[in-house]
Amino acid sequence: MEMLQKTLLEVWMVAGQMSPYLLLGFLIAGILSVFISPELVEAHLGKRGLWQVCKAALLGVPLPLCSCGVLPVSASLRQHGASKGATLSFLASTPQTGLDSIMVTHALLGPVVVVFRIVTAFVSGIMSGVLVELSDSKEDVASEKKPDCACCGAHDDSHGKLYTIFHYGFVVLARDIGTAMLVGILLAGVMSALIPPDYFADKLGGGFTSMLIMMVIGIPIYACSAGSVPIAFALMGLGVSPGAALVFLVTGPATNAATITTLWRLLGKRPTLIYLFSIAFCALVAGLLLDVVMTTPAIDTIKQCVHHDGSSLFNNISAVVLFIVLLPGLVRKKSKS
Repeated sequence: MEMLQKTLLEVWMVAGQMSPYLLLGFLIAGILSVFISPELVEAHLGKRGLWQVCKAALLGVPLPLCSCGVLPVSASLRQHGASKGATLSFLASTPQTGLDSIMVTHALLGPVVVVFRIVTAFVSGIMSGVLVELSDSKEDVASEKKPDCACCGAHDDSHGKLYTIFHYGFVVLARDIGTAMLVGILLAGVMSALIPPDYFADKLGGGFTSMLIMMVIGIPIYACSAGSVPIAFALMGLGVSPGAALVFLVTGPATNAATITTLWRLLGKRPTLIYLFSIAFCALVAGLLLDVVMTTPAIDTIKQCVHHDGSSLFNNISAVVLFIVLLPGLVRKKSKS
């Protein structure tokens, strides 16, 4: 019973720390959904060339699309004439970040990790797109069938912009990432409660090997960009280096079995291999650089946050609101399946 209470307390602490930023992220994502539509994306990326690759990465970084929701948009880009490079750049950069995950990353891991995460998403998008453009000069512009995806779909703004903002941000998006987010919070709390501080310091503390292990874990599984943050947060509190945690934050959202198989069907074998290489390479380089840049006091601050004993009234209220927002989405999602 004591261990259960400790676990629930840790879960509540993590939720309290991230909930204000995540709720703000939901709001900003809803605003973006009104002003940035798939049609606008297609209009700006419907041509070929390296500039389109750069624009695809720039547009993809802040968009609130999960790794499932980005697939039909990417397929639509391809069908509307976007090059393989632009399509791949958008597909690589979009699921790694989003306004919601940026807010949560800032809350739990700090501004340095936020900057590294954004830059890594942008650079990996550029790298994958450029490599495809250089390796495939003779473009095959045949249309492919758009893959089906139930999440992050088109939304109806017939009720007005304000309704659309709150409906998309706090209903649609909350439903799409709710399961992954709650699982991430639960895992973070369980790890913090059951595993002693610095347990992994001498096992997965840092270095190239620990990052490879995080990459092997992150590539095949589904981890949304926001839901993966509390897991990385807990891992750092247990002694995993910031660089190794960043590798998980990059590879988890950007690569999973569904993305790989869909990409293989959409663009072919070579672009898929280039995509995986670009994500893995950029994740490892960013992880190594982050371990050099991240100072010991900053790491100690994160560890103290993982194992602290209190939470403010504002954080507690925000956590209650967060669970109110996420839990109904799970019920609606299950009723649709």
